[in-house]
Amino acid sequence: MGLDFRVALATTASSSATSPNDSARERWVLRVPRRPDALKRAEVESRLLDLVGPQLSVAVPQWRVQATDLIAYPALPGDPGLTLDPDGAPVWHLDVTSERYARSLGAFLAELHAIDPAEAAAAGVEVRDPDQVRTQWAQDIAQVGAEFEVSPALQDRWSAWLAEDSFWPAFSVVTHGEVYPAHTLVVDEEITAVLDWTTASVGDPAKDFAIHHAVVPPEVFAATLDEYVRRGGRVWSRLGDHGAEIMAAGPVAYGLFALQSGVAEHRQAAQAQLNPEAAAG
Repeated sequence: MGLDFRVALATTASSSATSPNDSARERWVLRVPRRPDALKRAEVESRLLDLVGPQLSVAVPQWRVQATDLIAYPALPGDPGLTLDPDGAPVWHLDVTSERYARSLGAFLAELHAIDPAEAAAAGVEVRDPDQVRTQWAQDIAQVGAEFEVSPALQDRWSAWLAEDSFWPAFSVVTHGEVYPAHTLVVDEEITAVLDWTTASVGDPAKDFAIHHAVVPPEVFAATLDEYVRRGGRVWSRLGDHGAEIMAAGPVAYGLFALQSGVAEHRQAAQAQLNPEAAAG
């Protein structure tokens, strides 16, 4: 589903003359970059995986091949919670309203956010303190506003969000950056592995809650936070509200991606998100 990589699943050929179902065969994941710039952060992502893997109860990719045109690793346990069908429509493979999944997510995030940010910084991961996170959002909004026509309603919402202190956390943690069912592998509605760490950084913990908050009922989100806090995670009163504002600012991230990629189709799609009233008209 990613904008940066195409993904293929492969099975190694059997090394013996036995049945094609020989247990010695391995399933592999092949990540092929869609553009040359997609691999710019690969070295950092590889070092981060080496750091977080031993500190998490869930599995993460262990790269065996890292080349300019391919990343490959043995497939991890479980199945994606969300995929696309051949027409591009989303297909859900789990019940995201399940409390079992919600608590599994809370447990994973508590472990991830407990990792020492200094260790992630040493691996080359981008680090921002709370003030820098907020400043970066302001700069990104300004850059997108200079390149695209932005709906006044969205601009007003983003300005109010940036100005209100109660939304923003007072601490930074190691974040995955894009936690949602397409990046989680599950078995019996429990997370067994987490994929695609390209957007990992040290920064706003709400980034890892935002999509979950947007797609589940309040009581399910509360179960995630309950498990997260029970395992040592830190929260603040407006974490959920802040996550909703991050989702509302999603067109900013897409606008930046469109500018970076230089692809006309992405620019057109980003413009439609940034000024939905004009697109509808």
